[in-house]
Formats: sequence, C-alpha cells, structure tokens
Amino acid sequence: MNITIHYTFLPHTDAAAALTFYRDVLGFEVRNDVGYEDMRWITVGPAGQPGTSIVLHPPAVDPGITDDERHTILELIAKGAYTAITFGTDDLDGLFERLAAAGADVIQEPTDQDYGVRDCAFRDPAGNLLRFNQLT
Repeated sequence: MNITIHYTFLPHTDAAAALTFYRDVLGFEVRNDVGYEDMRWITVGPAGQPGTSIVLHPPAVDPGITDDERHTILELIAKGAYTAITFGTDDLDGLFERLAAAGADVIQEPTDQDYGVRDCAFRDPAGNLLRFNQLT
C-alpha cells in the first residue's frame, strides 16, 4: 500500500499576495484558482510534482465559527502560530538567498540544528510559518 500526501491546506489573508509569493517567489505552479463571492481558493504545487498540492484558502469562513473565534484564528495566523509546513530542498542556502532577496519575511537564517537538520524559516504573506530543510 502506498500512501502519499495529496493536498495540504494553508490559510491566506490576501489572495493576491499569496499567489505572488507561492507562484512568483517560490516558483510553484498554479493548479487551480476558484472564487466564490469575495473569497478565493488557490491550489499551488511544486513544478514537476503534480501529486502534491497546497490549497491556499480563506481562513475562518465556516459559518459555525463565531466572530470571536474568527478574530482569534486571524490573530494566530498573523503570529505564525496557527499552522506551519516544512519543505525540503537540495539547495538550502541558494533558496534562502533567493527568498530573502525577494523580500520574504525571514524568521531564521540557515542553521545546523542540534537534532541533525540544517534548516531556515520564513513567514508567508499571511504569517504561516514555512520551514525549509536541507535534503542530503
């Protein structure tokens, strides 16, 4: 049996900024862009990896969420404490340089961690924490 991750979901607070970051800065392909009223769901993924996608979605749109809960969710997203994703790359330093030069929000420069991983971290335009691990 083979199990893969097909979709993962990250909230966005500005569809245009999310699209620019994931498409133009990270270089991901746009696989779908669906709007409904004033909301957009944008599916992106790494070029050449059609089986793995990220759905950038409007946060807290569930009608069962109260205004207070919606406010809390948006605060957590802005702090980078709501959700995170870890990517792998074969050129961590090159990727870091490219993202930093593009103005991405740097959280951590490339670092050799005590637990054996070399990684760096950024926040996307919504505040989601994005970690990048050096693949060996």
